[in-house]
Amino acid sequence: MGKDIGERGRSRSVIGALIGWILYIAIIIGLALFIITFVGQRTSVSGRSMETTLHDGDQLIVDKISYRFRNPRRFDIIVFPYQYEENVFYIKRIIGMPGETIQVKDGYTYINGRKLESDVYGAEVMESGGIASEPVVLGKDEYFVLGDNRNHSSDSRDPSVGVLTRKDLLGRAWVRIYPFDNMGVIRHE
Repeated sequence: MGKDIGERGRSRSVIGALIGWILYIAIIIGLALFIITFVGQRTSVSGRSMETTLHDGDQLIVDKISYRFRNPRRFDIIVFPYQYEENVFYIKRIIGMPGETIQVKDGYTYINGRKLESDVYGAEVMESGGIASEPVVLGKDEYFVLGDNRNHSSDSRDPSVGVLTRKDLLGRAWVRIYPFDNMGVIRHE
């Protein structure tokens, strides 16, 4: 009879341990889903549109939480879904802010009629102004984005991308995690 109680005790401790592990795994999965949904997301750069800041194959963590507490800023590198393909995300830099008028003239960006002199990211003169060849007036919740490699970028100048609204912004590029020799926080300004 004493042996029976010992076996039941061991059986209960095995079941208790199993329940503990299942609960532990469920908590870890729940935390991972919370982080992926609300805090950060891994993404990779595909293409040359953000060179020389980001390169094809770079692996990034996108900060999905900061725009819940602050407004996007000029020169933030943002990630947004491409509206015509599922699970395709674009990475671009915010150039035009809500309420501004953007135009690309003679290969340069103009904001409210003034040439954007501090735009050190777009090193080349733009060959095409696209829809911004004529003034684009941004609404109170609209942003105009450009790739750093201006002549090799589908960005707000392209009608298929166009002007973005705040709800379009998934988040901002935060940390480069690969390649390891370039690992670190991404500089936005």
